[in-house]
Amino acid sequence: MKRQAAVAGHFYRGRSDELQDQVKGFVQDTKDKDKVFGLVSPHAGLIYSGRVAGATYSRVSMPGNIILVGPNHTGMGERFALMSSGKWEIPTHTFDIDEDMANMLLKHSVFLKDDPIAHYYEHSLEVQLPFIAHFLASTPSADVKIVPITMLHASLQECNQVGITIARVIQMARSAGLVTDVVIVASSDMSHYVTEEQARYKDNLALEKILAMDPEGLYEVVHNENISMCGAMPVTVMLYACMELGATRAELVKYETSAETSGDYSHVVGYAGVLIK
Repeated sequence: MKRQAAVAGHFYRGRSDELQDQVKGFVQDTKDKDKVFGLVSPHAGLIYSGRVAGATYSRVSMPGNIILVGPNHTGMGERFALMSSGKWEIPTHTFDIDEDMANMLLKHSVFLKDDPIAHYYEHSLEVQLPFIAHFLASTPSADVKIVPITMLHASLQECNQVGITIARVIQMARSAGLVTDVVIVASSDMSHYVTEEQARYKDNLALEKILAMDPEGLYEVVHNENISMCGAMPVTVMLYACMELGATRAELVKYETSAETSGDYSHVVGYAGVLIK
């Protein structure tokens, strides 16, 4: 099964040459790349969040495998929906799903379900792919396989269990020689449709927990402070997984709001890029 691009021409430019040029305008020529366990990257239209995503991916040493975890905005499908086979297509690249790792995740998790329907129209993972494709193009011999996972509402305990399962499956896949480097990408925007001042205040509360490597604290502060961070649960899962794999610190690469593009400071969305090391 090939998943065709759902938001090409809307969230990012729809022609291959135009998309390549668009992404080039956001990435940076960074020679010293970081080996990371995971990262946080936004998923708005590239005109708004592309600078943050580009700065973040520019820092990352591209792995052979990426597990993408993002929120399910459409409400379609299972609460924890994994697409276990096929290809994902965007104008600049076609990505193979890592079927071995996907099936291992399904086997070892009671929460993850094989459900391609949840992914048909969801943008949160797709919007990451133009940046990954850009850095693949600069390394012709390289390729990246992906495992796409979307989430609806989940408890903190469920986030913990899914994160631990992801980490243990990565360890098993490494031991079996199926993978070498794996990065877990959590797709999330920050506060939605509040003033610039409110967004920066609330997003700082959430970012403090991410930078402290405190997934429980992140989950709780988002709930208690009513922070409209759409990917809080995917980020929580990613943090649990990375910590289980040995990550000890996080670095904020860039933070912006949509006001820097739109000029509207009364209704903004926040965007953050974070590396987990």
